[in-house]
Amino acid sequence: MKILFFCPYWGSEKLQAGDFCAKAKDSGYDGIELALPVGDKAGTEAIVLAAKGQSLKLIAQHWEINATAFPDYKAEYVRRIEWLTEARPLLINSQTGKDWFSFEQNQELLQASTAVAAAHKVKILYETHRGKFAFAASVTARFLRADPELRISADFSHWCVVSESLLQDQAESLELAIERTDHIHARVGFAEGPQVTDPRAPEHAQALEAHLGWWDRIVRRHRERGSEVLTVTPEFGPYPYMPSLPYTVQPVADQWAVNFHMMETLRKRWST
Repeated sequence: MKILFFCPYWGSEKLQAGDFCAKAKDSGYDGIELALPVGDKAGTEAIVLAAKGQSLKLIAQHWEINATAFPDYKAEYVRRIEWLTEARPLLINSQTGKDWFSFEQNQELLQASTAVAAAHKVKILYETHRGKFAFAASVTARFLRADPELRISADFSHWCVVSESLLQDQAESLELAIERTDHIHARVGFAEGPQVTDPRAPEHAQALEAHLGWWDRIVRRHRERGSEVLTVTPEFGPYPYMPSLPYTVQPVADQWAVNFHMMETLRKRWST
């Protein structure tokens, strides 16, 4: 099984597409993960061509919708997902719905995106994320049980801060999520936040070991079922995800270096 590592554009937005892709390639990533400018054909094509020029695979992100009324949200959601399919990404990683939409409304969104995926033959995964339908382990489990075909992108850091724990008491929901994961966002969260300052620091050893254990189980499941590919994006973010010093807003760690370290750590860990 190939484990492919993707570089997040989040935090590197000041770089032009070509420069970002060259930096990601030089750093050893297999692909890039980012949102595409919806409605901007030239901008989207520039990103797609820059990725192809560096032989990088593309994961397209969806996260941006601000609409609060459900009909407006759904219309914008379908429009954005359909736009992303045109780039022919390896997959689409979607932050879908709202935590305050009803179960039925969020299911309606999932059904709409499933129809788009089938029509365009593109894989869509749903990120476990605060504020979205999959904001908590137990809530996500309800959706996974309702739809045996539903597959997710696992960013368990969000569940840690939502539950103010390392999920010690949610084994059943966590196991179901691990079984349904096809993409990993490798960020380490903890009980009081979605991102530790630096996973290399000894004070974060407990949170790091918890996440490594969850990710190991995902890798093991895919190897057992004979998957060809598993994708991973180290996704430690910039300020304000990255804690900063007061007044100067200087980040307490180097985001690029932390993500590179996480990629190298996991690549070595899963090389056998």
